[in-house]
Amino acid sequence: MLSLQSHHIVDLYTWVDDVIIQPERPKGGRPPVLRDSEVVTILTWNSLTVTQKTLKGIYNWVLRDQSHNFPRMPKYARFVDHCHRLLPTLIWLLWQLLSRTAPIRLMDSTKLPVCHNHRAKRNKVAKDIAGWGKNWQGFWFGLKLHTSIDPRGRLCQLALTAADVHDAQVMPAILNIHTQVAVGDSTYGASKMRGRIWRDYRTLVVAPPHYTQNKKLMTSWQHALLKARPKVETVFDYLKEHMGLVSSFPRSVAGLVLHYVRILLAYQVTVS
Repeated sequence: MLSLQSHHIVDLYTWVDDVIIQPERPKGGRPPVLRDSEVVTILTWNSLTVTQKTLKGIYNWVLRDQSHNFPRMPKYARFVDHCHRLLPTLIWLLWQLLSRTAPIRLMDSTKLPVCHNHRAKRNKVAKDIAGWGKNWQGFWFGLKLHTSIDPRGRLCQLALTAADVHDAQVMPAILNIHTQVAVGDSTYGASKMRGRIWRDYRTLVVAPPHYTQNKKLMTSWQHALLKARPKVETVFDYLKEHMGLVSSFPRSVAGLVLHYVRILLAYQVTVS
């Protein structure tokens, strides 16, 4: 993973400005104070360095620590509007960086609670998209991030669902025709879905035996791949513990997705 220095913000801005096409300014009205590439750079660089949890925190961080790089800042409300307008651009940038042609993928899902369990009935932000999920840690109310990564830890494909969606049902969204072998835990061992993935993508799904199975034959290369599968869990740990992926601060679905996407984009920038 890239070791960041303060001057790398210039490299990041240069790349973003080359990739993003600045839309033509409409006639009339005030021009935006910041370019789209500047806002994307702010969101990404913050996620890579100080990981503020809210847009308000990011805005104050720019005023306090990055005024030499961004001497002109709009009012806070305009900054928030600009960030939300750029959500499709952030998703497109993330899509461009995904390792979509990786032949070997490690897949798993992780929980993204949107509030504490005792506040689930009062939650209004994600009430239409969230659900109740359960794993070895217990119940939670929120979403699930499903992903596949390559052996280097780069994100290949992503899917965001309610917490009550079964992992195996999302395999078609996180695999493609380039995938030759997909490795997951026992929840990906459903025979019908594995058969569908083979018919659609010619992908072999490798999963450990279910706890109710007494015996299951396995080759040495399959065993080696299963031993590598925990790498996807280390990626989740880094995203959640070091980059602040889990949050209950956004006050809209768009704000929640913006929070997830900017952090996933920042992570992918460092490993690409």
